[in-house]
Amino acid sequence: MLFCSMAATLFFVASAAAASAADWRSRSIYQVVTDRFATTNGLTGPCDPSARKYCGGTWQGLINRLDYIQNMGFDAVWISPVSANVEEETAYGDAYHGYWTRDLNTLNPKFGTPGDLKALGSALRDRNMYLMVDVVVNHYAAPPTNISEKIPQSFDFTSLAPFTSANDFHPQCFITDASNQTEVEQCWLGDASLPLLDIDTENPTNFEMLRSWIANLVLEYNIDGLRISDARYIRQSFWRDFAGASGVFAMGEILSDNVSYTSDYTQVLDAVLDYPTWFTLVEAFSGAKGDFDSLMRTVLESQEKYASGLCMTGSFVENYDQPRFPSFTKDESLIKNAITWPFIHDGIPIVYYGQEQGFQGGAVPSNHESLWSSDYHVYQKPLVQHITDLNAVRKLAINSKQNFLTTQMTFVPQLNDNAIAVSKPPLLALLTNAGNSSTATWTIPGNAGLFLKGQTLVDVLTCQSYNVDPVTGSLTVESRYGLPQVILPARYLDSKGSLCTGAAQNSARRIMRNHLSVSGVAMLIGLIATIHSFI
Repeated sequence: MLFCSMAATLFFVASAAAASAADWRSRSIYQVVTDRFATTNGLTGPCDPSARKYCGGTWQGLINRLDYIQNMGFDAVWISPVSANVEEETAYGDAYHGYWTRDLNTLNPKFGTPGDLKALGSALRDRNMYLMVDVVVNHYAAPPTNISEKIPQSFDFTSLAPFTSANDFHPQCFITDASNQTEVEQCWLGDASLPLLDIDTENPTNFEMLRSWIANLVLEYNIDGLRISDARYIRQSFWRDFAGASGVFAMGEILSDNVSYTSDYTQVLDAVLDYPTWFTLVEAFSGAKGDFDSLMRTVLESQEKYASGLCMTGSFVENYDQPRFPSFTKDESLIKNAITWPFIHDGIPIVYYGQEQGFQGGAVPSNHESLWSSDYHVYQKPLVQHITDLNAVRKLAINSKQNFLTTQMTFVPQLNDNAIAVSKPPLLALLTNAGNSSTATWTIPGNAGLFLKGQTLVDVLTCQSYNVDPVTGSLTVESRYGLPQVILPARYLDSKGSLCTGAAQNSARRIMRNHLSVSGVAMLIGLIATIHSFI
């Protein structure tokens, strides 16, 4: 059994009151695009993602809909960047997403007032939930100009704040070679239609201004964690000091499928988004020809190379930047299998708003739908229930005293190319890419040492019970319609909990029947084995 190293965590906790990396590890994050989640007055007008316009979502609207998020079992919310953005319409629409900064020190009035953002932080804390804020440190957006190869010399840098001079930014050159790290860090994102001015973070004055800004932002608005946009576009040495100044958990976006490249950033940040696994995950679960071997290799390489293994990563299927998974497949069984992955993964599960509603938007901006178009319905919404159950079983596993958060996931080899078995005690996840017209089968040999002979197990997604073979200790599971299963010993289920209460009661009755039918010595041996078993 392998455990995650925590050597690279807890770098940035400035006070006992701040949520540590270890605290965040137990959380489940719901990501929202603030402008698209909920309006202040609850109005549900049309919002066409392709228009790239503001649709009216606010921080107060989010406060009003926190029940919706919390009732699914989430205990952290990740919101869009909060700083003021360019106000003019650009060649790529409005800055409704929050990533085109023009003034770090001023909040985006489209999302609400300073009081509203403070109220959001307070509302979350009252619910024992964390607030994660997306931050853009790498660049500013130039207000729209005429399309040309360079920003006109007459450009008024004083329209930006607090960086008001051309000298505050790297000389203009657009990134053309993403494999050239110097170019990645020194040149600009964007294009001539909307240049993203690259901040000269090597300038000591600029560096101190950024440190001061993030420290004040966190303190002023009771922020518990940061998601750092475009972290790969600034030198690695910058992040340790910047995140340290914030005093809170920091997770960086490193958009790369390369584990070795991404691993370098795990040395200077608390966590990274698990993009290398995401690339193989989407391919693996998009259809029956998906490659589970590639997925497993990526996981094993990441566990080996990342500073804390995969335990300090953000695991996701969808996000703001990538097409929604149902845009690749409409097969609900495949979708459920993919959604299950982050919850049995070593890292922190992240669900992108609308994922629970089955939104199908493709590439940006199609994947920025308004959530109010769903009327926030939760009944007869199979993915809402699926995600709620996954959050519940993950919390149950965390509280099981089986070191769930620090024990690395392992794979139990399967002969079926369409089946993958993931062990993360006390959970065993059985996933498949066979699709809803197929039946999947998994075999867990007794020598895997996962369960006791004769033990009763329950799939918490269907409440189906299984008995481990009393002689060989092996387990064979079949799933009709290609649905995922998340199995654990029935003894962990609470008859008063939300998961498979009937199965918990049946398990208790079964134990009582055994008590009446075996000798006192045998019962004592069984109880001792149960208490001390490695599940």
